[in-house]
Amino acid sequence: MEKNGGTKNPGAATEHDGDLISIRNCAVRDSWHTVIPCVSWSMRAGEAWLVTGHNGGGKAEFIKALAGQMEFHPLQNENGQGGCRTVYRKEDVAVVSLEAAARLIEEERERDESEILDREDAGRTGRAFLCEVLGGSDRKNAPLPPVAARLESFPQVRLCGVERILDRGLRYMSTGEIRRTLLCRALLSGCRLLILSDPFAGLDAQSREILLEFLGTMVRRQTERKSFLDSAQDDFPRLILCMERFTEIPGLINRVLEFSGRRVSFCGSRTEYEELLEERRRAGEERRALERREFILHLERIREENAVSSGGRYGSPCADNDGVRESAPLIEFNKVNVGWGDNHVLKDLTWRVMAGEHWLLQGPNGSGKTTILELITGDNMQVFREDIKIFGSRRGSGETIWDIKRRLGIVSYRLHVEYRMVGGTSLTDTVISGFYDSIGLYERATDFERAVAGEWLGLAGFSGRGEQSFGSLSYGEQRAVLILRAAVKSPSVLILDEPCHGLDDDYREKILDLLDTIARTGTTTLLHVTHDPSEILDCERHVLELRPGESPMFGVTLR
Repeated sequence: MEKNGGTKNPGAATEHDGDLISIRNCAVRDSWHTVIPCVSWSMRAGEAWLVTGHNGGGKAEFIKALAGQMEFHPLQNENGQGGCRTVYRKEDVAVVSLEAAARLIEEERERDESEILDREDAGRTGRAFLCEVLGGSDRKNAPLPPVAARLESFPQVRLCGVERILDRGLRYMSTGEIRRTLLCRALLSGCRLLILSDPFAGLDAQSREILLEFLGTMVRRQTERKSFLDSAQDDFPRLILCMERFTEIPGLINRVLEFSGRRVSFCGSRTEYEELLEERRRAGEERRALERREFILHLERIREENAVSSGGRYGSPCADNDGVRESAPLIEFNKVNVGWGDNHVLKDLTWRVMAGEHWLLQGPNGSGKTTILELITGDNMQVFREDIKIFGSRRGSGETIWDIKRRLGIVSYRLHVEYRMVGGTSLTDTVISGFYDSIGLYERATDFERAVAGEWLGLAGFSGRGEQSFGSLSYGEQRAVLILRAAVKSPSVLILDEPCHGLDDDYREKILDLLDTIARTGTTTLLHVTHDPSEILDCERHVLELRPGESPMFGVTLR
């Protein structure tokens, strides 16, 4: 058998075999372990597949094997040896995912030479990044190829909506803009198989509509093709869609592969899968209602015990942090202006947050939502030149970053990227690090902190997994643990930048219940960024809407 993704493939399927990809009786292995004991699956002409399943269920590993990042290993059975045959090579496959976006940000940080240059290094622009697959070089400061001057005319660039951000540095792009840039690069690369993982995560409503229409067009072409070889004559590759949740799926997706418990739990038609989901929904309604009530009671007990055992150090359900009722604004912006060069992200923003006011931050991708959150956390240095007060003190007036962060809990894409870089930290230590506001744990934790971390991990379904490493989790599981880290110290303000990215339905339900309960205790104020209307909590009555290009560029309303 030839390994999936090898450059030589003498056993490859042909258009006459019917199967574009054929996997029969194979295990999926990484360098050391078997991660999926057995899988059999095939993709034929005319089929458009969705791969789905719970966080940690095996879906991510299966996709990595398709992309050649893991190995399909044949097993022996009574019918003989299994094997894998494909009509593509490793270089024919492109994967666009939250993890791919995180790796790109990590790479940009490694290339950052700001300290050497004694000025801010803007890094690669979107134009330079796209040109790397069009004959350009990834060498730093390499000249752009001639094709760079006409990128705006490419249909792939227009379809992905990146014309206006081509000359912006990758590190200055929003999460949604980075995802669209990665998708555009994949299309420009000439790949024959495109795997899209959670493509809607982090996209605003307009971008979702554009992407859904785009995917519909791709799937329509795919289902009309008679063989995989037809794609050589097409501008667009074949598509496998990978999603945590069965939502916003193009109507022409006709086949579903589901993983659960590291095994295939469903393989069949879309219609059959929808019928199965409805059966599960009916069977699970009463169970979920009971679990929600037990979850809320358990969380409230943990918080009360924490407050008593720590002498109020980690918050109390009866008083605000520091034992006093907040009367001054927790956060105050007065005519704040932020931008880079000619790009004005925020203009004359005036806004304040009082204790107990739970805010929803809305606006299209790139409108400045993440910039606002980074001004609050101190991750954007322009905070020191603007009139911004955090917990009553103007930034730069003598307070330390630790004075600020000890009263903040943070869940963001930036934090997730930083934690992936210290992926060997155990889950227990990851949660405990929330007490110390550190990336990783560098202090000796107390017995109390370890006990509390264990309680929170159990609350979210991680019982018995405290010594497992953060880096071994799926992307969605990592995000769930980071939410526990942010909430564990009962912060005055909990900053949530797309907290449900990568979460399956079960984790998403647990996390939204957790956030709702935290808000109702009265000790923590939420600042929440999400593009998914189903993730908006009832308590989030205050809305800051950003309107780029308008004057004023923001509006404050009540829901």
